[in-house]
Amino acid sequence: MRVLVLGGDGYLGWPTALHLSDSGHQTAVLDNFARRGYDRELGVDSLVPIEDLDTRVAAWHEVSGQQITAYSGDLCDADFVYRVVREFRPEAIVHFAEQRAAPYSMIDRQHAVYTQQNNVIGTLNLMYAVAEIDPDIHLVKLGTMGEYGTPNIDIEEGWLEVEHNGRKDRMLYPKKPGSFYHLSKVHDSHNLEFGCRVWGLRVTDLNQGVVYGQQTPQTIRDPRLATRFDYDAVFGTVLNRFVIQAVLGEPLTVYGTGGQTRGLLDIRDTIECIRLAVENPAEVGEFRVFNQMTESFSVAEIAELVADTFPGPVQVDHLENPRVEQPEHYYNVKHTGLVGLGLQPHLLSDTLIESMFPIVAEHKDRVNLGALLPTVTWRGGLKTG
Repeated sequence: MRVLVLGGDGYLGWPTALHLSDSGHQTAVLDNFARRGYDRELGVDSLVPIEDLDTRVAAWHEVSGQQITAYSGDLCDADFVYRVVREFRPEAIVHFAEQRAAPYSMIDRQHAVYTQQNNVIGTLNLMYAVAEIDPDIHLVKLGTMGEYGTPNIDIEEGWLEVEHNGRKDRMLYPKKPGSFYHLSKVHDSHNLEFGCRVWGLRVTDLNQGVVYGQQTPQTIRDPRLATRFDYDAVFGTVLNRFVIQAVLGEPLTVYGTGGQTRGLLDIRDTIECIRLAVENPAEVGEFRVFNQMTESFSVAEIAELVADTFPGPVQVDHLENPRVEQPEHYYNVKHTGLVGLGLQPHLLSDTLIESMFPIVAEHKDRVNLGALLPTVTWRGGLKTG
């Protein structure tokens, strides 16, 4: 199958492209390298050094014999999007090409507007390109579990059967996002469902939990194939932060009480979920939703797990939560679709010991301790008076 991976230079896009190529698919990647620009803007860097895209592509060809085609450009440039779709003729498109950090979207008005414009307009351009050039292309879009928020009812896989005043209907699950970034993903989902309903598009929306891990069966074949390891308070995950703090002998910094619960999954499960979705496409006119997670933990439970598995003393500190979110909440997520397609999940406790602690220990001299502390608050972008 011919598969185009958008955002193919990123943390998940690059190992996904390798996994698809290694699975026998003719693969291309597209990126505008904005993610590397955010590092320069924020004065941070990946814990694990990463090569430029040309070096990565050449290294993959060297170790695998497979060729990945690379395109450089922006989804907000509609002419560019149309040209690439016509030239590569993909049968499936995997869409990672969005600004993905909630804290980045909450810095101020400029960053909120940029996030929504970049994400929503880029996706609209892609929708129109597919609809006008080849509506049979299967679009696999990376959503986020953050679209749902933390409702006090079970979270279904995208759709909800509703009975109201004696009548029943099936509708998209109500969304309660927690940042301007998550709101942009909700807009994407609604736009794509509309495209399926009125144009007959094929879309799989993968509402993904927090991804952890840095190594996949493909990236470990050569250091030049490594993907990112983000740990800063804007783009890094809470788990990455805790692992680094444990290795460096620093206290684990839990925001608030640590009662916030999230779904998580290993990076190896993420790329396998993409492969399963690509090889088992949605039907014509179908907006299919999978909740992409394998385990759920509260932040306090993640801290406890890191402390229990790290071979050394670990201290836990609690900081004032810079986000506006419920400190304690109900969280029960249905996530059977991908397991039904054959996903065999990895467990967080195993990955911590097998790879995460050793990776951080190897690169601990690259850690910027100042980048671990929160610098963005959910009300910090507001100006009063």
